[in-house]
Amino acid sequence: MVFTPTEVAPLGVSLDQPVSHKQRYPSKRNHYSFSDFFTFQPEQGTINDWHESRNILASEDFILALIEGLEQEVGSASSVIMYNIGKAWGERDAAFFQSWFEKDYGMGLRQCNPSFALEAWWWPFTSQGWGNWDVDLSDQKNGFMFINIFDSAVARTLGDVGKPVCHIYAGLFAGFFSNLVQKDMSCIELQCYAMGETYCKFLLGKRDRIDAATFWQNEGASMRDIEKRLHNGEYLS
Repeated sequence: MVFTPTEVAPLGVSLDQPVSHKQRYPSKRNHYSFSDFFTFQPEQGTINDWHESRNILASEDFILALIEGLEQEVGSASSVIMYNIGKAWGERDAAFFQSWFEKDYGMGLRQCNPSFALEAWWWPFTSQGWGNWDVDLSDQKNGFMFINIFDSAVARTLGDVGKPVCHIYAGLFAGFFSNLVQKDMSCIELQCYAMGETYCKFLLGKRDRIDAATFWQNEGASMRDIEKRLHNGEYLS
């Protein structure tokens, strides 16, 4: 349930329309509560977020129907379709992110700490129900990095099905970081909540790293085995 507080609108803003928190407090940076981040406009049937982007509400039934419908239509290729959807989304969102980040913070991404920029990017996804994350940048110089997702919307919906299911997340990360660094990046999910794990773990990196990890995973290697091989510099010949 959402409550709209009764407040006096600032000068130049009509009380006939819902006033967003960004309009009230344009310099605010700790817009981390649900009521701060979203502006509900029931008369228009719209939901806008802090960055003035249109949002829609989707139920777990929608996610389940989407994935099961794709599997019925294209079989195992459904994972590739979800990955490509995520990648296209990530590429477009990277451009959108850079524009609002520079506008809100008055500086470019290269002028700030990478961890700060990445947290700024993911926060809207957390607000929208895509889960919390943790990014390990320690292996970035080696051409790969690990991303953990806690409470994945997809994995939580599907439950324990014994296989990775968060292909749209993997595509999202690949698309976003490819656009950000202007290099082709790939991503694979190494462990998933839907496999009985406590969280989802992704490997993002250059094509040769991801190809190697995919091969080892298909051969039955565990996430820890793959992580160890990557740290030891092993790749496919």
